[in-house]
Amino acid sequence: MSLGAAFEPAMQVALDLAATAPSWADVPVGAVVLDATGVLVSSAANERELRSDPTAHAEMLALRAAAEAIGSWRLSGATLVVTLEPCTMCAGAAVASRVARIVYGAHDPKAGAVGSLWDVVRDRRLNHRPEVLGGVRAAESTRLLEAFFAAHRRDT
Repeated sequence: MSLGAAFEPAMQVALDLAATAPSWADVPVGAVVLDATGVLVSSAANERELRSDPTAHAEMLALRAAAEAIGSWRLSGATLVVTLEPCTMCAGAAVASRVARIVYGAHDPKAGAVGSLWDVVRDRRLNHRPEVLGGVRAAESTRLLEAFFAAHRRDT
């Protein structure tokens, strides 16, 4: 079994969260945090529109909830699983929280910060560099995003 296959169940949870976003609201992105043993600690979907908060990305919400659940900002050994490659803010938060691994679905050539446009998490100048595994269930993640943006183009 490939490493990516090991995270497919967690990615399914993230995909289910992403799919629950109202089609007129937030970009359909879901994220979960697994502890070092693979147990789900937290989950979230994008809520920028819902909260009127530019930082309410799924990753940020899931990382905050995980830190609260375990009682520490240090998420050592944890895995962040997200349907879309994290942006610079979310990649920075993953580094700051000391997650061991970032697993994502769809690549983001316009804003991706773990390899596509930037590579924030593997910058040798940083004191922590999580492992990155991209493309896990990418087709499903991409379909959700394409449907969302196609609907928004029709509405404008």
